[in-house]
Amino acid sequence: MHSVSFPKPPLDKPFELRITVAIGAAVIVQTGLGLIWAGAASERLAQLERRAADNHEIVERTARLEEQVRFVSATLIRIEDKIDARGEGE
Repeated sequence: MHSVSFPKPPLDKPFELRITVAIGAAVIVQTGLGLIWAGAASERLAQLERRAADNHEIVERTARLEEQVRFVSATLIRIEDKIDARGEGE
């Protein structure tokens, strides 16, 4: 007796498995890239905070210098007024 064999129908499971693996891999890659991006953004913010702290010191020093220049300018005006007053008195 001869046996007749029929071709087996293709199983859907390998195709579904490939899709599931592809989606899982995409999610893992996107998660990794998101973590890398978040780390880079955090570092940029830290750098900006350091620069802002440095700028704060510069602004404070500049304000002090401006106040000293005003004081020196006022002193020079008083000296000039005294010199002018003595020059007129002679």
